[in-house]
Amino acid sequence: MNAFHFIIRDGMTSDIEECLNLDHTYETEYVWQMSLNQETYGWQVAFRTERLPRAIETSYPANAERLHQAVAANNFLVVIGKDEPILMGYLTLRFDPIYALALVQDIVVDRHFRRRGIGKRLLNIARRRAVEHTAQRLLVELQTKNHLGIQFCQAAGLTFCGFNDQYFPQHDIAVFFGQPLR
Repeated sequence: MNAFHFIIRDGMTSDIEECLNLDHTYETEYVWQMSLNQETYGWQVAFRTERLPRAIETSYPANAERLHQAVAANNFLVVIGKDEPILMGYLTLRFDPIYALALVQDIVVDRHFRRRGIGKRLLNIARRRAVEHTAQRLLVELQTKNHLGIQFCQAAGLTFCGFNDQYFPQHDIAVFFGQPLR
């Protein structure tokens, strides 16, 4: 098997269009189903993995404005093939110095280059950058239907740490996975 070589560098405005043109689709047979029940003395929230009747293909919601903001803040990483200089993926971060948080908003690898360690390397660099920005916690935001992304986060050592039931523009539920950095 041939070695797979790539470099990760800071993203530039000129990379945005190419990032938006990556294959952001993924197929899933599972989703995280949330149930919310009001009880006499509070609320009960539960998440469980549900198998869908059939696999669905969905697309990650790429956002040009978020990429432009990440470029302006120097929080945008891109992956370029070393042997063949094509863009393979990207990651965006957002820092909150008040709460000492680093939030990974986007972590995308083109469908043709998945399962080659690119996402793991991007996340490792995001961790290092977060520490450089004195963040004490790293969070990753995901849609409940992104079961592969949830599995990726769990395999990377992140744990479920919260949700927002109308976080995304289409009012999709966001789940957050995180880990301490210190």
